[in-house]
Amino acid sequence: MSKQNISVSVLTQLAKTAAQKAGERILNVYHSGQIGLTSKEDNSPLTLADQEAHDEIVYHLDQTGLPILSEEGSSVPYEIRKDWEYFWLLDPLDGTKEFVKRNGEFTINIALIHQGEPIIGVVYAPVLDCIYWGNGEIGAWKQEGREEPIKLDEVTGATIKTIVASRSHMNPETADFIAKYPDAEVVSMGSSLKFMLIAENKAQLYPRFGPTMEWDTAAAHAVVMAMGGKVLTMKGQTSLTYNKPNLLNPDFLVQGFGG
Repeated sequence: MSKQNISVSVLTQLAKTAAQKAGERILNVYHSGQIGLTSKEDNSPLTLADQEAHDEIVYHLDQTGLPILSEEGSSVPYEIRKDWEYFWLLDPLDGTKEFVKRNGEFTINIALIHQGEPIIGVVYAPVLDCIYWGNGEIGAWKQEGREEPIKLDEVTGATIKTIVASRSHMNPETADFIAKYPDAEVVSMGSSLKFMLIAENKAQLYPRFGPTMEWDTAAAHAVVMAMGGKVLTMKGQTSLTYNKPNLLNPDFLVQGFGG
């Protein structure tokens, strides 16, 4: 697919379809009781559902002819990646620990990256049957089940009432950050659903001190940007970028309002 043939609206719909079809395959594994739990080299959990979702998403996205970089796919050297103008970045099952715990707080994350910036994002939570999507043309949207989609409105001059923090990654840096807002409620959530609390203005800040990979954040970053929020590096306060030589993200802050 050439640059001239890039249609943000068409590719957004394709990504939504891929996410929902992958969600069906994940739920088949989820409800079967046979999740095939193993460990990766870094001891992080891996299930049959991770690979099933990866295969389904790639089946749909392959038709675009654009490169695909997936947590569950083969690694691609930077010498090759650096020449990609557009590419798909995906995490077929974000929140495998939540999947294993069976709490429903896991997502499928699909993003389209253009020159280091996520321009399309789709985040789908299969158990919750809730899908979020966004791009710069249409803004950010949420749909639950068969209900009508809801547009996620931009927030200006937000009061910090709620801060979202990772349930499994609370550390001294995060605690110090939260201490600056003594009147704020702190909520926890799994996977990229933390970003979606920001996108829905159910929380105003999400500080993340600790390791994440680009595929963990790209899709949710695109949705937050589409509703007018920001994802900024803790050091330098610049927008998080993608397709870096090292795919590890720096510490960042998700801010659900402009300014």
